[in-house]
Amino acid sequence: MTHLTPAKRAVRASTSLLRPIRTTPTIACRGQRLFHESGKAKAVEAVATRTPLTHEAPPPPFAPIQQPTKPVQPIRPSQQAFRTNQLNILEQSHKPEFYETISKIMDIRQRYVEDRSVFIESRDMVPLMLGLGASPEDMERLQVVSDHLYHDPTLPFRRSRNGRFCIDFDTNTLRRLEFQPFMLSLEEDFKRHDSGKIRRFDEVQDELQLNSVFQALFTFKAMILHGVHTVQRPKLEYDSNKWVTTLFNLRTVTTPDILGEPALEGVHSDGVDHTMTTYLGSNNMAPNSAATFMHGMGETTGSQLDEISPHHLLSRVQHKNFLDTLVIVDHERKHSLSAVYPVDKTKEATRDMLIFFTRKPVEKTHTSGSIDSLTPHQDMPMEVPIFVPRA
Repeated sequence: MTHLTPAKRAVRASTSLLRPIRTTPTIACRGQRLFHESGKAKAVEAVATRTPLTHEAPPPPFAPIQQPTKPVQPIRPSQQAFRTNQLNILEQSHKPEFYETISKIMDIRQRYVEDRSVFIESRDMVPLMLGLGASPEDMERLQVVSDHLYHDPTLPFRRSRNGRFCIDFDTNTLRRLEFQPFMLSLEEDFKRHDSGKIRRFDEVQDELQLNSVFQALFTFKAMILHGVHTVQRPKLEYDSNKWVTTLFNLRTVTTPDILGEPALEGVHSDGVDHTMTTYLGSNNMAPNSAATFMHGMGETTGSQLDEISPHHLLSRVQHKNFLDTLVIVDHERKHSLSAVYPVDKTKEATRDMLIFFTRKPVEKTHTSGSIDSLTPHQDMPMEVPIFVPRA
């Protein structure tokens, strides 16, 4: 591999850091705090004062499933190919296996409350998605959706699309929000060459947002985060019953000329309340690639993995199989990732992910106060019911 400038900063992760994590046969990994794989553009945050952390009691009773308070927007002709695959939680409400799935997700949620992070392996995640009503055919479609990504606005080794969504606990629905540019600044704990720059990503299309597995992943996250108390970020509207998710579909690419780094910025957090990362697939990626490391909040933002303090290193995890998923309390854990290394150094290596950055809406004085609209997307509407615990 020649003139790999980013590689000089990339991690030479040691054997001890890359050791396999211990998992148990239960639905969620237990016994240690696992962590996050998010190394891309981040949803908005602000780092300043923090309120005390309060761990909550076990999850409350479920709210009854309700129809959306307003009708779902009509399906456009271009959406017809995806129409039958849309997730409809209401159709699952009379199936006993649906409530078995809910029970398993609540077990995961409780582990999340206790450990502030949880990793769910593919072998458990796939049945959960099907139990929520996702279509088996959409599993295959989701694995190739990253083939249609565009060039990233600031990172040459990445292809990307993004979109904004609202998890609305007033209506118990998930809906697509209109396009907004994206920005993270140094004051939001984002230390990279493009800090503070307005970035415009190509938008995710119907092939992703109307995929029932994708919608089930959103429903899963809504159930996990609902009612979980966290250290609050400044200038977010925590009285709101809505959550804004900036969704990134990302492909990290390593070639013979450039090293793909999922987290070029080093140790960081994502400027949100809850981050979820889901693995879609890879090609020609070496087994020691893209290990995710979780750090205590005392670790210096921007540190590369060869600079971190073992004192702040909490644990590690690797996304290896389709739908391997990690959820973390973003303002209570920092994280970093190793690079994507190729098996065959003469060929391209790729790694595909979905990254869900979820936070409360921002106040007007927030650095992203002017680019955080809650207006539904007019050209690519989507709204589906979700199932959530009672407030």
